[in-house]
Amino acid sequence: SSKTAQEGNNNFMKNMFSSSGKNSTDSKLMKQYMALQKRMVQMDLKFQTAVLEMLGTTEERTEALQLLTTNALPGNVLGRRPLDRLFQTDDNHNAEGKKKKNVYVLDFNGDVGATQVENLREEVSSILLMPESENLEVVVKLSSGGGTVTGYGLAAAQLTRFRKRNVPLTICVEQVAASGGYMMACVADRIVASPLAVLGSIGVISDQPNFYQRLKREGIEFQTVTAGKYKRTLTPTKKVTQEDLDKSKEEIEGILKLFKGFVHKNRPKLDIDNVATGETWFGEDALREKLCDAIATYDDTIADYILKENANVYKIEYSPPTPATNPLLAALPSSSNSNSRNPIRNMIRSLAQMVREEVMSEASSVLPSINNNNNNDPSKYTMAQKDDNEFYF
Repeated sequence: SSKTAQEGNNNFMKNMFSSSGKNSTDSKLMKQYMALQKRMVQMDLKFQTAVLEMLGTTEERTEALQLLTTNALPGNVLGRRPLDRLFQTDDNHNAEGKKKKNVYVLDFNGDVGATQVENLREEVSSILLMPESENLEVVVKLSSGGGTVTGYGLAAAQLTRFRKRNVPLTICVEQVAASGGYMMACVADRIVASPLAVLGSIGVISDQPNFYQRLKREGIEFQTVTAGKYKRTLTPTKKVTQEDLDKSKEEIEGILKLFKGFVHKNRPKLDIDNVATGETWFGEDALREKLCDAIATYDDTIADYILKENANVYKIEYSPPTPATNPLLAALPSSSNSNSRNPIRNMIRSLAQMVREEVMSEASSVLPSINNNNNNDPSKYTMAQKDDNEFYF
């Protein structure tokens, strides 16, 4: 019956508005419309009463049904039906007719080299190219213990693109956002951490073995030719001097100064000198130090957007296109660097990798300590300096 009345009402409205130019003062048509509107309201209220009789009349249930009826606008002949909020089918508008907020969710599980930054770049760009970018928010589920300065510097720069476009950004830290990971997190308008998430580790480290003395005992001497006083300071094969140590320390302090400045600029509420000590804090302690803004899980954060803000939530994930398979290139060794798409370069790198493995295999019999130095544990917040003078957060 309600459906029939609704159809009759719709047909009536079409006729009324199509003839409004001819006779806009037709009181008879208006009376018919008012009668149909009243009938629909009565049917809706009757339906609500039947629901209460089946479920039982508790204070909570009665209050919930009263909320459903708030869409009826007394005195407004074009008012919405009481059950419009319940039967709302438009995903882009809420019960009041206002446009819903769109929330886009990204994942960033960072490794030491921040290799996911290429995918992040594409995901950020796709969101910023949305035609209605003024009515959206972004949530990034972040997990990273840090890594290279250059890699995480670029990843943080990608997130700052949201801030430049005034797009609200929330970072959810489920387990860890330390060092370079916190450099990314601090860009957000709001940082939400789970109760035992680890945050902080604002510092820089350069760490490497030196086997100059062992080489000397074995009668092996490395010759390195450089141009520039500080082109090479600390290396695994060079005799360490105090000048080299002082220069390396100066470089690390310079990077830390940049790191602290970046964090403080994005989170001015932090006592930066107090937290930029390389220490980490868990959950509530991180909240006390103002490293985060709230304690909640990622799941609760997303649920709040859906249930409390009635927002549309979408997951965004970039999948790189699959290159066409070439039978001739398929026989070549594949490169471990997925970011390179040049087949000739991949082949050269593969050959270089094979040569390197052979050299290291031969050297291991003389220098067994080389293979025992494992600085690639991703669970560490900071990593060692490589031979090419890369520093790590």
